[in-house]
Amino acid sequence: MVIQGKYREQVLYLVFGLTTTLINWVIYIILINFLGLTISNAIAWIVAIAFAFHVNKLYVFRSLYDSVKKTVKEILMFLSARIITGMIELFGFPLLIFIGVNQSVFGIDGAVAKAIVTVIGIILNYVFSKFIIFKKS
Repeated sequence: MVIQGKYREQVLYLVFGLTTTLINWVIYIILINFLGLTISNAIAWIVAIAFAFHVNKLYVFRSLYDSVKKTVKEILMFLSARIITGMIELFGFPLLIFIGVNQSVFGIDGAVAKAIVTVIGIILNYVFSKFIIFKKS
């Protein structure tokens, strides 16, 4: 994919993020008939994360590390960051709903809470990837 310009990195990050989401869903839908909810979801998540790592490393952030040691470090940091943002989404979602229900000022319902934690996750994943995982030396 050839995209140039000031926002190349951000555009590619969003395009590949949408592609990652699509891969996750397609694999989940295919496997759910054979393996059940939990296993299908786990496999879909693993494949999607592997795809996301590959495209972020090579195309979005253009990480040139080619040694096994440095690549393993990137993989572990990428996975750790995704787990951290996953936990933020997992626990932030009900917290926002709780705040919305108990504080009429916020009025946050499920869809809005999900959108907020998703946006936070996307932003944090980008920040972790750009400034920590695939940081240029």
